[in-house]
Amino acid sequence: MISSQHIFLGIDGGGSGCRARIRDQGGAILGEAVGGAANIYQNFDAALAMIVATARDAAEKAGQDIGNLHAGMGLAGIVTSVGAEKIKAAGLPFASVIADNDAYAACVGAFGGDDGGIVIAGTGSIGFARVNSQRHMVGGWGFQLGDHGSGAWVGHHAVRRVALAIDGLLQPTRLIDEILSRTGRTRQELSRWSETATPKDYAQFAPIIFECAAQGDVQGMMIVIEGAAAISNLGRALLARGSKTICLLGGLSAVYPPYLDADVKRALVNAKSDAIDGAIMMARQAQGLPESWA
Repeated sequence: MISSQHIFLGIDGGGSGCRARIRDQGGAILGEAVGGAANIYQNFDAALAMIVATARDAAEKAGQDIGNLHAGMGLAGIVTSVGAEKIKAAGLPFASVIADNDAYAACVGAFGGDDGGIVIAGTGSIGFARVNSQRHMVGGWGFQLGDHGSGAWVGHHAVRRVALAIDGLLQPTRLIDEILSRTGRTRQELSRWSETATPKDYAQFAPIIFECAAQGDVQGMMIVIEGAAAISNLGRALLARGSKTICLLGGLSAVYPPYLDADVKRALVNAKSDAIDGAIMMARQAQGLPESWA
């Protein structure tokens, strides 16, 4: 039986789901699990319950007692130390707990604990870097205030163009027609759709927007070019703060690079690992071990 101090749990929790991974001190994966939404900002108690349930699932697969796990957590919704301290005080059933923002965990994982910057272009968007032990964050304001270039942002811009097309103020294109087929083609149908639409609902249109842009659809191209400029700006801000390289992460990371500005594109590197392993590295460091097991 492995000593309890050598068993580490990584949690990557957010509004789209919770992922858990257990590794031993040498880095071997013992168990993994996936659960539902775990955004502590949206619902603190429900998020913690989902984290524990997902961890239990992973521990069962690993043949381990959940109480032996030293947990590192990268969680959406942590914006200050107060949030992390509240999680530590919640009495979670782990041997120890360290929690931080999900972007921090993703950055730690992407660079194996070394300096570097990440730009996440998923449902939302954010830039985050570690440079000489200092943190730098740009963007990450959420859908209401920012998330420029994100999946939700490009989807929202497309739906706004749909509204103009319904009023006869914009020439329809394939992209406009594709979205109309999903939201409804009348003013009343689009209004009803928008009343309950969430960032995730807008983000669902991102694949068709990029597909249409690649095929020369003028509306798709305008949205993608403007979105790419916003993502480039996040990357450039991190470079200006001292980051030498950038990892582009998130659901749009594979489709944005051709559209990015040249200086940002030159700085792009592949991530060494993901946010779950970044959370495990956080837990290792909290126990006095090197962040990386490599």
